[in-house]
Amino acid sequence: MTRPAARAGRIYRVNGPLVTATGIPDVAMYEVVELGEQRVPAEVVAIDDETLTLQAFEYTGGLTADDVVRRTGRPLSARLGPGLLGRVFDGLLRPLSSAPTWLSPQALAPSEQAPARWYFEPRAAQGDELRPGVLLGVVADAGAIEHRVLVPPGVRGELRFLADAGKLPEGAVVAKVGEVELGLFEQWPVRRPRPFAAREETFAPLHTGQRVLDLLFPIGAGSSTAVPGGFGTGKTVLLQQLAKWCDADVIVYVGCGERGNEMADVLGELAELTDPRTGGRMIDRTVILANTSNMPMMAREASVFTALTVAEYFRDMGHHVVVVADSTSRWAEALREFASRTGALPAEEGYPADLSSSLAAFYERAGRVRTQGGRIAAVTVVGAVSPPGGDLTEPVTTATERFVRGVWCLDRDLAYARHYPAVSWSASYSHDAEAVGAWQAGHDNPGWAARRARAITVLAEAARLSELAEIVGTRTLPGRERMTILGGRLLRDAVLAQSALSPVDATCSAERGASLLQFALDVIDRCVSLIDRGVAAAEVEQFDFGALVRAREEAPSAAELDDCRSTLMTALEALA
Repeated sequence: MTRPAARAGRIYRVNGPLVTATGIPDVAMYEVVELGEQRVPAEVVAIDDETLTLQAFEYTGGLTADDVVRRTGRPLSARLGPGLLGRVFDGLLRPLSSAPTWLSPQALAPSEQAPARWYFEPRAAQGDELRPGVLLGVVADAGAIEHRVLVPPGVRGELRFLADAGKLPEGAVVAKVGEVELGLFEQWPVRRPRPFAAREETFAPLHTGQRVLDLLFPIGAGSSTAVPGGFGTGKTVLLQQLAKWCDADVIVYVGCGERGNEMADVLGELAELTDPRTGGRMIDRTVILANTSNMPMMAREASVFTALTVAEYFRDMGHHVVVVADSTSRWAEALREFASRTGALPAEEGYPADLSSSLAAFYERAGRVRTQGGRIAAVTVVGAVSPPGGDLTEPVTTATERFVRGVWCLDRDLAYARHYPAVSWSASYSHDAEAVGAWQAGHDNPGWAARRARAITVLAEAARLSELAEIVGTRTLPGRERMTILGGRLLRDAVLAQSALSPVDATCSAERGASLLQFALDVIDRCVSLIDRGVAAAEVEQFDFGALVRAREEAPSAAELDDCRSTLMTALEALA
């Protein structure tokens, strides 16, 4: 992982983030070098004899031909250890809390205001034979989630030394396994997935707290999904809701080329929200990587892999991690811009020919696994896609759909109608729905799959009949079909709509979501029954269903939902 540094080379040409250098023999692909007196970090992406093509991770203004190029002898790596949770970093995992207001090029070494000390509690015994993933101890003051210090990959042997309980400085030796001294921190190459023992065959769903996702398009822990949608359809708000309310242990939120004010909103809201799992602040189990649109372009390309490396680090501890990437389209734009500077042959819409393989390298690091230490944990990846003009046939969207297990497609018409989350029930899908249904059946919820199938059928049929009614008029349709249109409207307004600003309805438990969906389906069945008994369709349509629509805001418990259902069903029956 680390090579001895050789003599320095020289810059030959600078073209934005593309830098050409010469005079460094025996350099490796993806090795990091430092450019000029400011030591701007750059990565080797092509080698032609002794001519190197580098992508710089910082602004290259001020660099000139013949400036010095120094080798570091290592690939682009993330410094992993305690102190990640509750903080904000840039795309290369350098802390932004201690950075100046106006960022300037800097080396990869993180700049801290003061050295930290961490309280270490040993959990192993001296003389034990250890293998990768075995627990050495925990850091008690590392955040809301237990930070476990493990034997790193590739290290095994007898535990010859283990530090006593107490506060340790960052550079302290915690343990000695065989001949290897271990500290609280380790460096790991971001483009190299961290190893695990095996893919786990068992399944568990990811509960997001958003009814349209949990009831219609659920995914499993360790799965991957894309959120495509045009400007103004609510991608950022939906991703923020996922970060706040999903049942993961750790959230890694990477702002990849998005606006700085959106990242500030995420940080502010997470800092203010109370975490229902721990009772502390929501941000205390969140790692934020901010690489906004005004920050260096190629650091944007590296930020998604840095986020995955951090997620895998917590996964190895046994935690379930969700990576939220907003947005992969801006990441792909960085790939396209750099490829155009190198003169690479462009593919569709100017994107590089290896776009699909780059997306695969990102999404395929998701998974539910058995770690080297024997723990079952998962990394779930949720990536936003921002197609220009809302064109869902553009290359990033179509290539992404090949590698994800689900698509939560956002609909412009729903967003313009103020229906949020604006998840389209016709264009979205989940390959995990069948597995979720089997899991629910094994956990005392055998009706989950039937309710989901019925809801999707009603929504699809209501959409078809609504288009027909626009041509021939609603009054010309038979009563049962008019009830289908009514049922689709009730499902949309009473179940699928959800306010991110509501103190009651911002998140929804699995039990409450199932009760609310069953409530709506029961009302629809009663309306059809009334039609079959001769009640006029117009009379049913004029009935006040406000109690059902308001139930998502006014009935936070199952008991209150049952009372509301009884009252409404009794009033409906009076129409017969």
